[in-house]
Amino acid sequence: MSAGLTWERDGRIWPHRNASEFISQGRANWHTQRFGEVGRKRILLLHGTGGSVHSWRGLAPLLAQDFELFAPDLPRHAFTKGHAPEETSLPGMARSIAGLLDHTGFTPDLIVGHSAGAALALQMALDHGYTGPIVGLNSALRPFPGPAAEIFPAVAKLLFVNPFVPRIFSGLASFGNEAERFIYRSTHSRLDKEGLACYAALIKNAAHTKGALSMMANWDLPTLRTRMHELSNPILMVHSDNDAAIPLDWAEEAHLWLPTSRLEVLEGLGHLAHEEAPELIAPLITAFAALPPSLADGEPT
Repeated sequence: MSAGLTWERDGRIWPHRNASEFISQGRANWHTQRFGEVGRKRILLLHGTGGSVHSWRGLAPLLAQDFELFAPDLPRHAFTKGHAPEETSLPGMARSIAGLLDHTGFTPDLIVGHSAGAALALQMALDHGYTGPIVGLNSALRPFPGPAAEIFPAVAKLLFVNPFVPRIFSGLASFGNEAERFIYRSTHSRLDKEGLACYAALIKNAAHTKGALSMMANWDLPTLRTRMHELSNPILMVHSDNDAAIPLDWAEEAHLWLPTSRLEVLEGLGHLAHEEAPELIAPLITAFAALPPSLADGEPT
């Protein structure tokens, strides 16, 4: 077994340490962060595959001026431990998050999800009765086209069951500036030193890498695609035109599948736009949260 990240050692560089709280629930021990004053509208923040709560380091303080925020590390990611591999499926993660919300009493008025976190937000609406607005930041909603839809999860499964792969991948990423190069190649985002340091710590850790591989192996976007027409939540999709991970045309296609979505395109930013330019993202979320449902609903274009 590979050792996971430890808060005492690795967590020393994590942004907003004073906002962190560890919550035990059954076998799981969640790492979460809270921001903002109690009593305001509540936002749940869901990061994407391979990330952690550090990805909200710039956006959270801006949103906390108007909202109460709750952000967990997803199951088997970063400092959240104790979840079984099967709990990293899309329905499994939605169920785990819903259970955490019930356990803490945090009922969100709005959910913001980045990348795979946006799919997770939709799954929570479909399976757990969440009816409020959803903001998807560079949403990973479109399944891979054709045979790739089956091939890529199958490859992820093979990598996940091989105990050497996460260690090899993490070992290679630990040399020089490989983590920084990996982030840019895969996202086309330029991050600050604080963000890069956190991603480097995550990429270098085999337990975290295995958690991300487990999520990839169990993710079933084709099934989610067949249910998107059931959604009635107001949805805002914010997408970058320079996203190397999720092309803009994929986002435009997914936007058409969602009956109540609207699409906002950001120019010149990558997949981690909310980390590159949180000052551009925060006003979009705040304005969308203020709209009545009748105006928040988008019209397919």
